[in-house]
Amino acid sequence: MPDKNRIAPAYAFSELKAKLDYPVEGEVLRKFGDPDGTGHSSRGLVLATGPDGLVTAPADGTVVFAGTFRSYGEMIILNLGDGYHMVLSGMDQVKVSAGKFVFSGEPIAAMGAKRVASATALALETDRPTLYIELRKDGEPVDSRPWWIATDAGKARNDS
Repeated sequence: MPDKNRIAPAYAFSELKAKLDYPVEGEVLRKFGDPDGTGHSSRGLVLATGPDGLVTAPADGTVVFAGTFRSYGEMIILNLGDGYHMVLSGMDQVKVSAGKFVFSGEPIAAMGAKRVASATALALETDRPTLYIELRKDGEPVDSRPWWIATDAGKARNDS
């Protein structure tokens, strides 16, 4: 049970490699460095989710931004500590506000019934909702793959 009075991450984010679940159950459509459909390389990870999928905080952190951003739908930026920030976009409904401290696994948003139209999302070959995840270290995008437990299956997995 997390300490509800805690306002700082329980663990340094740099120590959480290979320990985080994806923020939503889904299938990886695009990885960091893959072509993004606009002639550039992807600066993040794209997961195709189910309609109305629940998005949870992948790690403890403070919400820096929560709201609508351009054509990307709802966006959340989490300060995870150690100079790391995580950008999540493409959600339909945000359940947190800027300044709130969130715990790993806490519900923070919900996906919609269909994909949010953005330049990079339009190049994807799916009509399913998509969550874009970008990890930044000191303001620069970095590959988030070393932090995730799952490789392609999202949160639902059978460890037996």
